[in-house]
Amino acid sequence: MAGKPIYVEIEILDEIEKVWAYSQNPKLHEQWDLRFSSITYNTKLPEEEVQTFTYSTKVMPGIQVSGWGKSKGTHEKKSGEKTSALHFGTEQLLSPIAEGKGYWKYIPHKEGTTFLTQYNYDVRFGFVGKLVDRLFRPVMGWGTALSFDVLKRWIEAGESPKTQYRRFFAFYAICFLFSFVWLYQGLVPKVYMQHPLEISMLTQLSPLNNAQASTAIIWIGIAEMLFACCWLIPKLQKHLLQLQVIIFPFLTLSALVAAPAVATAPFNVITLNVSLWILSIIGLLLYEQLPTAKSCKRKRGEAV
Repeated sequence: MAGKPIYVEIEILDEIEKVWAYSQNPKLHEQWDLRFSSITYNTKLPEEEVQTFTYSTKVMPGIQVSGWGKSKGTHEKKSGEKTSALHFGTEQLLSPIAEGKGYWKYIPHKEGTTFLTQYNYDVRFGFVGKLVDRLFRPVMGWGTALSFDVLKRWIEAGESPKTQYRRFFAFYAICFLFSFVWLYQGLVPKVYMQHPLEISMLTQLSPLNNAQASTAIIWIGIAEMLFACCWLIPKLQKHLLQLQVIIFPFLTLSALVAAPAVATAPFNVITLNVSLWILSIIGLLLYEQLPTAKSCKRKRGEAV
């Protein structure tokens, strides 16, 4: 296992028994862990130390990866610390993971429980698999950290993982929509088509003549395309939403001043901008309650 191990740690303000139950019970585990769609324990005889299980992960509608796992036992120290060791893998070629090992550790303390994991895995397909893993491994680490924060919020605040994930994916759907809208508006009517209405509105709102406005429209289109790319940067998304809440009313008024007739056109600037303005407000409301991978430590001793 030549790759760098994935490490994730989070503080959960509740007793160790509850954290243990929510992560060791397969029906509870599969609800919060983004890496698994279902986890099924196989029948275990009383004298057996190893608990075997099967899991599946939906890659996309109609496509899933299934695999096997072994919980190789747990032990508890006098301090109350618990550890669960895992061995997992899959034979499906769709998965870049061939086989891996790791552990979960639960450390009780006065304020609650430190819950952490470290795992590593072998990839298939040799050199090509290692190249793919350079992209896949960070995604796995991020997915693990996000899942840990979802678990934390479930235990501490009682909010179900399903609700949290709906909010999370709704927020990013809104961000991708804004990215598409700004990219399309910059590329098609401004840079590619140089639509006469765009040029006309600019000449009405500025001292530019038609030739100057034609050039300016291209640069405005490029700026909008760059703005579209900014929506793909998580650190900027909240600020972009706040900006849009402020500027959309001004953009709407400017369009109406420059070309009043656009207000009566099908799918006009009023309906578009008001819709995007309301979506910006909804996005801000969703953002305040998003689960985040940033709540976790990704290295030992790292400060959050």
